[in-house]
Amino acid sequence: MEKKYKFSYVYDRLWSLTRNLLLSLVLLMICRLIFYWENSSIFGVIASSEWINIFQGGLRFDLSALMYANLLYILMMIIPANINNKIYNNIAKWIFVVTNSILNISNLADSVYFPFNNVRTTARIFTEFSNDNNIAGIIGVEIFKHWYLTLTGILFIIILIKFYRKPKHTEISNKWIFYISKTVILGIVLFFTLTFIRGGIGRTVRPITLSNATKYVSRPLNANIVLNTPFSIIRSIGKPAFHKKEYFKNEKEMLKYFNSIKQAPKKEFKPLNIVVLITESFGREYSGYLNKDLDDSTYTGYTPFLDSLMKESLCWKTSYSNGRKSIDAMPSILCSIPMFKEPFFLTPYALNDIQSMAGLLKDKSYYSAFFHGGKNGTMGFAAFANTVGFDDYYGMTEYCNAVKDGEKDWDGHWGIWDEEFYQYEADEISTFKQPFFVSSFSVSSHHPFNVPDKYKGKFPMGHRPMHQCIGYLDYSMKQFFKKASKEPWFDHTLFVITGDHSNQFEHSVYATDMGLYTVPIIFYQHGNKELKGLRQDIAEQTDIMPTILNYLGYNKSYVAFGKDLLNTPSEDTYSIHYSNSYQMVMGNYFLEFDGNKITSFYNYKNDPLLKINLIKATPKAILSSDNTDLQPDGLLNENAKRQEIKMLNILKSKIQQYMQRMCDNELVIKTS
Repeated sequence: MEKKYKFSYVYDRLWSLTRNLLLSLVLLMICRLIFYWENSSIFGVIASSEWINIFQGGLRFDLSALMYANLLYILMMIIPANINNKIYNNIAKWIFVVTNSILNISNLADSVYFPFNNVRTTARIFTEFSNDNNIAGIIGVEIFKHWYLTLTGILFIIILIKFYRKPKHTEISNKWIFYISKTVILGIVLFFTLTFIRGGIGRTVRPITLSNATKYVSRPLNANIVLNTPFSIIRSIGKPAFHKKEYFKNEKEMLKYFNSIKQAPKKEFKPLNIVVLITESFGREYSGYLNKDLDDSTYTGYTPFLDSLMKESLCWKTSYSNGRKSIDAMPSILCSIPMFKEPFFLTPYALNDIQSMAGLLKDKSYYSAFFHGGKNGTMGFAAFANTVGFDDYYGMTEYCNAVKDGEKDWDGHWGIWDEEFYQYEADEISTFKQPFFVSSFSVSSHHPFNVPDKYKGKFPMGHRPMHQCIGYLDYSMKQFFKKASKEPWFDHTLFVITGDHSNQFEHSVYATDMGLYTVPIIFYQHGNKELKGLRQDIAEQTDIMPTILNYLGYNKSYVAFGKDLLNTPSEDTYSIHYSNSYQMVMGNYFLEFDGNKITSFYNYKNDPLLKINLIKATPKAILSSDNTDLQPDGLLNENAKRQEIKMLNILKSKIQQYMQRMCDNELVIKTS
């Protein structure tokens, strides 16, 4: 007897598809909780009301990532074709299991990687580490170190396999009804799939992007909990980093707030040697000298040598990095190009014509060299140094060629130990013709947070794995200065020391959106009383280049996005960085701007933990005795409002000029 077609055939496949996707969706939600738990010291306590918003927004981003990643599987399950045999269903199952295992594993892995840059991983990671062949070893270490996440990942794979529902095998007889019904189901499923991918439907709904996550949270940093790593990677593939802005129609009005063209000072040029020492993961928190108010003034920090050097130097109480990654530091410090939206290194605009201190000082007969103890090619440092005009690059290859048995000084992960490489650097500098411009990048204060065996137990362990590494960095720097101070070029050299970015923190003030960007900035020249003191104004990495060039008396105009710290009034100093939104520190205030509107405004001097957003202040905050920025009606008072407007105009002016110069290849002043 002929079997009659039953709609249950299509329904069963649709139910299997829905149940399997819901299973993966639940696991993605669990990954969000694990992500927060693993990084709770960064995010702090989050109110229950905000958690509701986080999961509401998280559902949109999880559904989008889920549909993006499972498009092939969805089509295999609903395609209007009479394919329902065992082999086909097994292929569909394993496509689902592998795809969704990757989704979960990427989320779990990013829970570990997140503390190093404080943003979700994007597609740029494939470029960032493309030249590093030691990543497999680092991953291997982390698999064992975070064994509980490894076991969780394995458990999730088992759950996907165990609870996967295969559609039942059913014969059909009425093919017309079968194909019509499956085509209708295909249309319905694709409609919902595209809706979930976009994050909504309708002409007024734009596809969700990374920045949309900020609408669900009280501060941009928490947007990383709303997001998931697969979405961040998928939505950043092939995306242009920059778009021109037109905040100001009138160029004269725009330049009133900020001008990226720096005019030459009218003074005689002094050809000092310049040595810029960029130190890996050197956050401002690690210095006792810069944190005399921590722990009731008992805090000593982990950098006794650098603290002693700071007392003879010019440095800043509040100083910031312009990025959260090592690859952000070189453009910021050496070229005065901050990280906006995406690391400059990893965008097509890195191929623009670029000027750096090394290139500009060639006009003054400077020789230039860049030192980095890592493997040649790592992080793209060698290529970038060549692009911006350094004459020579000294890496691990050059070290091993110059030092007998130099391979024994490799740390096993990133490069040559700092102590040995700094000694090599000092020796090489002593062979250079003066004047010279030298920059170097340390490697040892880095994950997996080791020090050489001979120094085990020598440096204070502190409360974080990073602390003993900072102690070793400080000791290595001491040995460098000890050797350099005996050389004839030492007294005629300006040293600038800064961190590329901060790292593990201990005190809550360094866990805020501001605190995560704090690094020391130190100017030192032996015997120079002009460059001495602890200044209370604000400094950032992009200020280093214009400050050095103006101090030397460089007599040509150039493009820079920083300020001359020695000739800018204190009230006009500030720092700008980007983390899901633009963030600006100026005066007593901290402002966050999503590109269209101000989302947060804090008086960080009265509110160092950034708990009271002045534009969303509660009645309780209004009545607070410390909250002098608000009027009784909850609006900003005249002084606070004036500062908010000033900060916003400077920020808009800088963003507009930055995007325009990037897109139009105008990072150098063209001469006819």
